[in-house]
Amino acid sequence: MIGLAALRHDQRLADLAGAVDVSRTTLDLWLKETIDLLVAKAPRLERVLAKIACEGGSVVLLDGSLIPTQRRAGLPIRRRWSAKHKRRGLLGIALTDTRGRLLWTSAARPARGSEITACRHDDLVGRLRAAGLTAIADLGFVGLDDSGPDTDPAVITGYKKPKGKKLPPAKKLVNQLIAAERAVCEHAFAHLKNWRVLTKLRLDVKWATRLVRALMILTQHEIAR
Repeated sequence: MIGLAALRHDQRLADLAGAVDVSRTTLDLWLKETIDLLVAKAPRLERVLAKIACEGGSVVLLDGSLIPTQRRAGLPIRRRWSAKHKRRGLLGIALTDTRGRLLWTSAARPARGSEITACRHDDLVGRLRAAGLTAIADLGFVGLDDSGPDTDPAVITGYKKPKGKKLPPAKKLVNQLIAAERAVCEHAFAHLKNWRVLTKLRLDVKWATRLVRALMILTQHEIAR
């Protein structure tokens, strides 16, 4: 329970340790043990996609989010600078179903890279196509699926407005329909970020991937109650 409280409220471990009369080292150990137990329940990408296909699903929702990190000097922190968000952090990719349930989260990677690069690390397009599924994503994923016009798309995105021009009404309508479908995906990320430990990561960044996957399991349990 103390570990869960630390994740929910992002209290400093030294303050929590003093309140419950244990050492900070002990509390840190409890917290990492809690994270490891939860991560063991996190499914792999192939199993997630196979399960959706077996249940008759054909569409998943794809999105990315920045996990802010504390500022520290040196080269690693430069790799965590996001030009898009104008802050330091780690980038995570997630898949949800059409009801907004978090299904899978990627490894947390330096935010200097783009969402498309993060997806290509996991060969997301190839795995979606192998499972016979299609992902709906925002404009940040335009260009992820570079298949030809004669191939069914594995990733569906909207249309970007050309510089100095307006989008035709038909393309505007497509963007509106995609945004409506993706609303539940935004809600899923909002539920995940209710865990205040993600407000600004205090744990060592090497724990970031395990932390996000552990919080995904807790979020799934919380929403299912």
